[in-house]
Amino acid sequence: MMMCHLAWTNLGDVSTIPAILDLVTGTRWLTDAEQHAWRSYVSMQTQLNARLSKQLQADSELSHADFAVLVQLTDTPEERVRVFELARALEWEKSRVSHHLARMQKRGLIAREECPSDARGAFIVLTPQGRAAIENAAPRHVETVRRLVFDALTPEQVKALAAISEQVLARLAEEEAA
Repeated sequence: MMMCHLAWTNLGDVSTIPAILDLVTGTRWLTDAEQHAWRSYVSMQTQLNARLSKQLQADSELSHADFAVLVQLTDTPEERVRVFELARALEWEKSRVSHHLARMQKRGLIAREECPSDARGAFIVLTPQGRAAIENAAPRHVETVRRLVFDALTPEQVKALAAISEQVLARLAEEEAA
């Protein structure tokens, strides 16, 4: 397929142009600078998640998904959450939540309790074994996050990272609400 891009002759560096519009498809292609930033972000996210997952597994025999569930439970005052709320918070599909929670329950990290106000619903509850697992994993996990991310950044870069993350999260929330 032939692409028709706007001709930007005499404009110098096209990375300063917000986007190059494909006149046929209407696609606003990323500039060189945007593409570099995006690919760097995706590569960083992939490598960081892999390293954190490997560290969690080696240090505590928890998967990154196990840790995410346990964090959600410890962030609630009663250390319990409805299954649908957990799925929403983790942005997991219903089947993934169900299968993963079943595996965690077999390992004694969580328990299911019936919901008295909704016969079809259930609570996921942190067990003493789950509490011990996250208490064991958290210090090493935080140290790894600190070593791999925050020790490499200046205080200004940490503020910029927070601001960028909050801005993108706000955009995602806007689009979800629309």
